[in-house]
Amino acid sequence: QVQLVESGGGLVQAGGSLRLACATSGRTSRTYPMAWFRQTAGKEREFVATISRDGTWILYSDSVRGRFTISRVNTENTVYLHMNTLKLQDTAVYYCAASQTVASRLEDEYDYWGQGIQVTVSS
Repeated sequence: QVQLVESGGGLVQAGGSLRLACATSGRTSRTYPMAWFRQTAGKEREFVATISRDGTWILYSDSVRGRFTISRVNTENTVYLHMNTLKLQDTAVYYCAASQTVASRLEDEYDYWGQGIQVTVSS
């Protein structure tokens, strides 16, 4: 089993920055394609960014491309989401996820999920 724990969320003013971290524990002898998703109340969870096992392939949603950066340090079993120029509409619960197969924007491709962490952007 794989456990994912997010950290780094909180309250930030619009235009500011935050860095989320997702620490992986459990079957860390393997590396997994990883992703970040987010969800606001009353809406479906949406894709934010994904990164391949070795970090060479990355995909972003249109809404965050150019402002967010996903990265990973495999020796630390950690994936990061650097969020810059935050907007009010970035307010959400952010989830990290791990796939046993492929980096994808599709939620169904992910087998393990963190508990989520709140990011609130204020005006």
